[in-house]
Amino acid sequence: MNETFTDLPHGLRPDIASPEWLNKGDNAWELIAAAMVGLQSVPGLVILYGSMVKKKWAVNSSFMALYAFAAVLICWVLWGHQLSFGHHMTPILGRPGVAMDQKYLLHREKHYFVPQADYVFYQFAFAAINVILLAGSLLGRMNFYAWMGFVPLWLTFSYTIGAFTIWGSGFLDDVGIIDFSGGYVIHLSSGVAGFTAAYWVGPRHSHDRQHFPPNNIIHMLGGAGFLWLGWTGFNGGSPMSVGPIAALAILNTHICTATSLLVWLSLDMALYKKSSVIGAVQGMITGLVCITPGAGVVEPWAAIIMGIMSGSIPWYTMMVLHRRSAFFQSVDDTLGVFHTHAVAGLLGGLLSGILAKPRLLRMFYGETKNHGPGLLYAIIEGPFHRGVRQMLLQLLGAAFITVWNVAMTSLICIFISRFVNLRMDEEDLEIGDDAVHGEEAYALWGDGERHPFQFRINPRDFVRSANTIDIGTKSMKISISNKFPRFHVHFFFTLVVCGYFG
Repeated sequence: MNETFTDLPHGLRPDIASPEWLNKGDNAWELIAAAMVGLQSVPGLVILYGSMVKKKWAVNSSFMALYAFAAVLICWVLWGHQLSFGHHMTPILGRPGVAMDQKYLLHREKHYFVPQADYVFYQFAFAAINVILLAGSLLGRMNFYAWMGFVPLWLTFSYTIGAFTIWGSGFLDDVGIIDFSGGYVIHLSSGVAGFTAAYWVGPRHSHDRQHFPPNNIIHMLGGAGFLWLGWTGFNGGSPMSVGPIAALAILNTHICTATSLLVWLSLDMALYKKSSVIGAVQGMITGLVCITPGAGVVEPWAAIIMGIMSGSIPWYTMMVLHRRSAFFQSVDDTLGVFHTHAVAGLLGGLLSGILAKPRLLRMFYGETKNHGPGLLYAIIEGPFHRGVRQMLLQLLGAAFITVWNVAMTSLICIFISRFVNLRMDEEDLEIGDDAVHGEEAYALWGDGERHPFQFRINPRDFVRSANTIDIGTKSMKISISNKFPRFHVHFFFTLVVCGYFG
């Protein structure tokens, strides 16, 4: 071996730790991309969920995401990866097995020039974020014990089916469906499953459903930032190589996202006369989701079109149709995951079937695959029937993912409900985090005292001619005549506060 590669620099010569098939550039990029996708979940969605909900649900919402991330990893290496990408067992599922053996993990991935360990970790990050996105529909009322059981069951019986069918060796992969990075596998499935689970779990407390303000919009923007920039690895890592398709996918991702955000923001301003920060984040998410199934197989002008569509159609379904439809009102989808992920994911899948460029499809899927062309290019360049066929495949894939997730999510929820309540008790729903975890998100008084010193003072009393000012705590009340000089009153307040806190 050394004689064959003597002309290469020492750092590029193959050895026992760097076999001939290994592309170090691809390997390095995939590790970075996988880490970026992981950062979308932890801390990205942990922060986003914890700040986008009402203050009393901040801890529970963040912890649902963190728990899912950890649980999915263990399930993924024990059986999930092989079910999704292992040897063909059925048209919808691979043969179960572990992905922890040294011989397996250090061997070359069958399609790419990277170790299997890379691919296992990268696809784990996808599986984890899928379950966490689903959780957005259930925040603010799902029993945490039920969630602990739901995560491994849904990963096993729902996510792995979609992943194998479209990305593994399943029947939709064989016939040539286009899903570059998970518009159907990740987003359509999480949106449909989240909406279905929300139906079975039931609604939030009535007061929470009517009044559910975010507790920290600045932190929400921070979490959204992790999500947006992390999508560089989400779509850019899908080719599993450092090449032109990866670069194009990254550029298209950000073009579509920016366009979608601006369109959503414009519609909010046109209808409500105000620029909503929450609305801008929703528009950002729908843009990210919509471009995902076609990021590396459409041109930048098509990414702009997809951004316009993703900023307007999900906006209409969420802001107009949802409020008018008794069907949507009957299901409490906390963060509107159905609109931001199911609607946007379906939209992206269909637009990919229209706008996918034949040359880019060949560069990504290979010459031997049976993909495309997009319907638009089939109309312009022909053959027309191939474009129609591709659109029918996109519709077939959407129908399969939707029906499977509705059925399997329902069965999982029914099964879990036989052992533990899916929804928290009404008393716990009124209290929130403290009832569920014994912890609260913010300790603003001293070292987290639950009953801080409370002043009951009307500030107007300083300018009005009232006779007294009342200061109240649980243990004392003091009345002060306003005849005292103002300086003396302020000094007295200072003594009381200092004496209380010691």
